[in-house]
Amino acid sequence: MAKLLVVGTVAFDAIETPFGKTDKILGGAATYIALAAKNVAAVDAAIVSVVGEDFPEEYIQLFKERRVNLEGLEVVPGGKTFFWSGKYHNDLNMRDTLATELNVLADFEPKVPESYQDADIVMLGNLHPGVQLSVIDQMTSPPKLIVLDTMNFWMDHTLDLLIEVIKKVDVITINDEEARQLTGEYSLVKAAAKIHGMGPKYVVIKKGEHGALLFHNSHVFFAPALPLEEVFDPTGAGDSFAGGFVGYLAQSENISFENMKNAVIHGSNIASFCVEKFGTERLLSLKPEEITNRLAEFTALTQFDIDLV
Repeated sequence: MAKLLVVGTVAFDAIETPFGKTDKILGGAATYIALAAKNVAAVDAAIVSVVGEDFPEEYIQLFKERRVNLEGLEVVPGGKTFFWSGKYHNDLNMRDTLATELNVLADFEPKVPESYQDADIVMLGNLHPGVQLSVIDQMTSPPKLIVLDTMNFWMDHTLDLLIEVIKKVDVITINDEEARQLTGEYSLVKAAAKIHGMGPKYVVIKKGEHGALLFHNSHVFFAPALPLEEVFDPTGAGDSFAGGFVGYLAQSENISFENMKNAVIHGSNIASFCVEKFGTERLLSLKPEEITNRLAEFTALTQFDIDLV
């Protein structure tokens, strides 16, 4: 089984939606990615991130119980953990950021554990492009696959550095708004073609409740989002998608376009659970049979017979 290195934030979130609100709870891109990946497969996964001394021991144990390697998780004595607070509107695609406190993340210099410097798959969660480049530079052998997740904030403030990262990755996952901003193209087909020209062989464009598109040269695959009775909290859905995606690829050790189609479905499947509860709650309570049953729902949603004359 392939070795997976996950780079991103481990954080506190405070979330408000039309359905309720939380105080500080466990969050962060690396958290969602790692938990989602471990739900999809029993992968050998490690986190590279940073937290403060205020990070509870119970959260450390939570990762350890799920066999997430924490050699690369730095705990800063006297430091405070990264904190984000947001409020979602009735349209859960829209949210306001109420607070962002970088704290220990402001001076984060990632240190990839020696035992994972030869990782087969590197998942670069949403972080400063400089941090992402530093991780790539620490790999002692070229990974079989480098996957990048980013956002419009880095396009606004560190575009040149972000372009340098994009040149070095095999897969990029961004949402439709970000793809249009990055390329200046409204058509997602044209946007994907431009992104291919920047370096990545594969482009995944997430469309929230409308599914996800996978592009590879002239090939396109679309995965719908499963219609859900309730969407409680969309925080972490994109990171859960990425975790399911790389978790499946790490387990199968097959990075062909055909297998990436399956990975997109696994990512969409695990993300559909994430939104059902606040924060990581649903990812922590998931049972294997629930995941299998919902995969069957995805199959039923997309399978059909048609006569081609």
